[in-house]
Amino acid sequence: MSTTPVFDPPQRILMGPGPSGAHPRVVRAMTAPLLGHLDPDFLRIMDECQAMLRQVMRTENAITFATPGTGTSGMEAAVMNLVAPGDRVVCGICGYFGERIAQMAERAGGEVTRVQAPWGSPVDPDAVRAAVREAGNVKLVTMVHAETSTGVQTPVEPISAIAKENGALLLVDCVTSLGGVPVEPDAWGADAVYSGTQKCLSAPPGVAPITVSPSGWEAMTSRETPSNTWYLDMQLLAAYWGEGRVYHHTAPISMVYALHQALALVLEEGLEARWARHERNGRALQAGLEAMGLALHADEGYRLPVLTTVRIPEGVNDGEVRGALLKRYGIEAGGGLGDLKGKVWRVGLMGESSTPGNVLLFLSSLGRLLREQGFAADLRAGTEAAAGMLGDAG
Repeated sequence: MSTTPVFDPPQRILMGPGPSGAHPRVVRAMTAPLLGHLDPDFLRIMDECQAMLRQVMRTENAITFATPGTGTSGMEAAVMNLVAPGDRVVCGICGYFGERIAQMAERAGGEVTRVQAPWGSPVDPDAVRAAVREAGNVKLVTMVHAETSTGVQTPVEPISAIAKENGALLLVDCVTSLGGVPVEPDAWGADAVYSGTQKCLSAPPGVAPITVSPSGWEAMTSRETPSNTWYLDMQLLAAYWGEGRVYHHTAPISMVYALHQALALVLEEGLEARWARHERNGRALQAGLEAMGLALHADEGYRLPVLTTVRIPEGVNDGEVRGALLKRYGIEAGGGLGDLKGKVWRVGLMGESSTPGNVLLFLSSLGRLLREQGFAADLRAGTEAAAGMLGDAG
């Protein structure tokens, strides 16, 4: 009798905070024959990835590539290469991932000032300005564009202006926003912007797009002490991704294939069309949830269309509802993180998962489960509100 484990993952509709569903072309790319990490044909694929990344990230930065690892590797590469011991850093925090940046900056030896916002509100520019002025001689200001833990989108431009007025660099986390809402590093004047593949780019998790401005690169290359990360040392990574092709690590070959196809799909759809699709579907979901009688958590006017936080009604069991969504309907939705654990659900409509059909399926499935829990969800009102916003796309 064979004891070989059966590898047969179930089909899921991924509507949590990530990963999102992947296009068949992306999945097929990962089954392509492996090449060596210095094979001329693989290097050509890397070059094409860089060119497409510049288009998708809307940047002319020479230093634009993908770090090996999930979105957190992009975060760590940006923070650890920019922050040297003794550097003053002001971190805008409105959720779990803003705090993660602050902790990394502290591990790099930075003197960190935290500017906290309630989990559900954007970072307050006036509070950032005050913190930067009080700290004095600030090297780096950090912020999260799309906070995955809260569903909040913080405008970048006001924070960027504060950084520039005070001679500081700006780091922006775009893990959840790239490919779903406008990301504009050059227009923002951002000095380091990173993302991940598993959100709105709709590839499996495994590499992290990153771009660094000339000013950011000068700061990385002129520091007196080496970066305290070797694997994510941006100078070593740039030497491998650049014309010299200096060996640094064995690249995740299949993930670069996946990134290549994911970027190609984004550009084939068109950035503006892709942003519009995410906006339409996200706002339809939010309208449907409110029409059903549920409350959205993030402040109005700052709600991400690609990731919605909805408050769990009193008396409704978080785990039971998410468990039933998974078991009965094959839908994955996320629970709350940190301060929001047990208080919200996080519903993603990212990349391939952002479809009118998924909006309506989620609303109808959640509505039925809420009724079973004793919450009088107005299922008809919810689906009608969403369908009205979807229009012909529904």
